Amino acid sequence: MSDSSQLFVAGANTVEEQRARWERKRSRTARELLETEHKYLEQLDLMVTFFVKILKAKGTLKPAVLENIFGPLESIYSASHVLSLHLERGNLGPGLESFCQNLELYGYYAENLEQADKTLKEQLKKNKSFRRFKKLQETRPQFQGMRLEDLLPLPLQRLHQYKHFLRDLLENTSPGNAEHQNLAKAVKSVSEVSQWVQDITHKRENSFQLLRVQKLLKGRKTQILTPGRWYIREGWLLVVPSKGEELKRRMCFLFSDIFIATKPCHPLHPMNSNKLACQAVYPLHQCVVDKVFGHTQSQGGLLSLSFPHQTLLLMSSDQQDINDWYRSLTAAVRQLET
Repeated sequence: MSDSSQLFVAGANTVEEQRARWERKRSRTARELLETEHKYLEQLDLMVTFFVKILKAKGTLKPAVLENIFGPLESIYSASHVLSLHLERGNLGPGLESFCQNLELYGYYAENLEQADKTLKEQLKKNKSFRRFKKLQETRPQFQGMRLEDLLPLPLQRLHQYKHFLRDLLENTSPGNAEHQNLAKAVKSVSEVSQWVQDITHKRENSFQLLRVQKLLKGRKTQILTPGRWYIREGWLLVVPSKGEELKRRMCFLFSDIFIATKPCHPLHPMNSNKLACQAVYPLHQCVVDKVFGHTQSQGGLLSLSFPHQTLLLMSSDQQDINDWYRSLTAAVRQLET
């Protein structure tokens, strides 16, 4: 056999070996997807069978209340059941096509989850028969110690798993395979819905942080809860006075559009002992951030925040901390300029 023929055979063998590796990985991922789908389906079934269906039949909760707690859970359960049937038969393509048509349910479920949590807590507080019913259902052996509160977030956790499973399947599927196109479409759809859910979560966390800081502040003079405002960070910094006075320790809050310096109220104050008094609010529009020192491996650092009519000097003995503040402040100012 000539050298060129040997090279051709070796190359062909290498391609075949690569295809075999892809197929092994693909088969393993498909098997894991099916096994975990069965487990997920069992957990959804606990909520649908032992809560939704029985509560509907008994009328323990009004239909609107039931909808507030469980959202589109029954539809998600049906979609998962159809997907698992396709996977069991090895029909990945049709299964994914059907699955993608129902993906929006996960976005709607995420949008409803905060309301679900709120409504569930309200009902447990005021509805004695529901409280007893929930406790009884959760003692069933099928629940294995899990509570309804543990089960409700599962669809969003599963969405995250879908993204990884489908990416792995796509990476190990040859472009010439008939299922490659369906997989590529499914990966794109899941990524888009995952981003939607992530944005919902981010907004919810931001609202929580804004409300938390608003409650920390004494009085209502400083309005934190403003549409479009984003919480970024907080921490203790030293404010350097302009007239050579002592350094002033301040709890500082950085938002997307303002920087706030606060100080603790007097510990013996009858109403505000655990609150913070706002000392100043600095709009970040037209702010220039400079690092005065802290460029080298020195102890701590000093930042300068220049505004049209004043300059604020901020100091910390922790250099990592001052570097983090510098990055956060410059990023916030830059974002406002775009």
